[in-house]
Amino acid sequence: MSVPAPVPGTAPSSRRAWRWIALLAAFAVLFVSPVVVLGLRAVAARWSYPHLLPEAYSLRALELLVRDGGRLARSLVSSTVYSSVTVLLAFAVSVLPASVLARYEFRGRLAVEALLLSPVLVPAITYGIGLHFLMIRVGLANTTAGVVLVLTAASYPYMLRSLTAGFQQIHPDFDRCAANLGASLHRRVLTVHLPLLGPAVVAGGSVVFLVAFSEYFLVFLVGGGVVPSYTGYLFPYVSGGDWTIGAGLTLGFVVVPLVLFVAIDRTLALYYRRRGMTGIQ
Repeated sequence: MSVPAPVPGTAPSSRRAWRWIALLAAFAVLFVSPVVVLGLRAVAARWSYPHLLPEAYSLRALELLVRDGGRLARSLVSSTVYSSVTVLLAFAVSVLPASVLARYEFRGRLAVEALLLSPVLVPAITYGIGLHFLMIRVGLANTTAGVVLVLTAASYPYMLRSLTAGFQQIHPDFDRCAANLGASLHRRVLTVHLPLLGPAVVAGGSVVFLVAFSEYFLVFLVGGGVVPSYTGYLFPYVSGGDWTIGAGLTLGFVVVPLVLFVAIDRTLALYYRRRGMTGIQ
């Protein structure tokens, strides 16, 4: 009686599948466990080592939300608004240099790119103070506009790098065909570049939004405590050692960007489906 031979490639495929499952499980533990700890810390009145769970529970974080909800909402809305405007401004100042860096080779290109990316290599305090003096002189200190400008200067390199990679994936013939058909530069940007740059814009915008939304020092320095910010509302509780309130407020850093990114992703996917560009998403 002959024994059927094993199907070639079955065992390696099974091992690869288990490796992917193990990798995804490890990522889930790494990303989910901090959120679980924050959730427990937000309702813990007392939690000391070596206890794995809180020894006593409290609803102080929820009471703060009810008692001071108006101020908290203003801070949250303000941070969301100036972070979103920062994303738009970072895109506006990055799209042209990104297209040049992606499509042209010229002497000194690496030096120009290094200079444009330098804000992420320099500590924020070194240029933040200088920008603060500049904002005072031009009358933009203690204003939302000043905060947006400083945050854009600090975070646009993330958008620039993402857009550069996005332009490198767009074949120049797309632009040439549109130009030969009579499309102006403005129309080519709107109808050719932007749809194809969607994933790169979302990737760069996500990082810029997170950097702006979580920034405390620059917002406090240039905003002067006048511009409401979520970090400005959170920081006194964290620095004062009130971990119950601090953990509850920190969960907002998970909820707000997550909801925003899911909404953007679904909107972008719907846009591509309607235009028959399902291969991009």
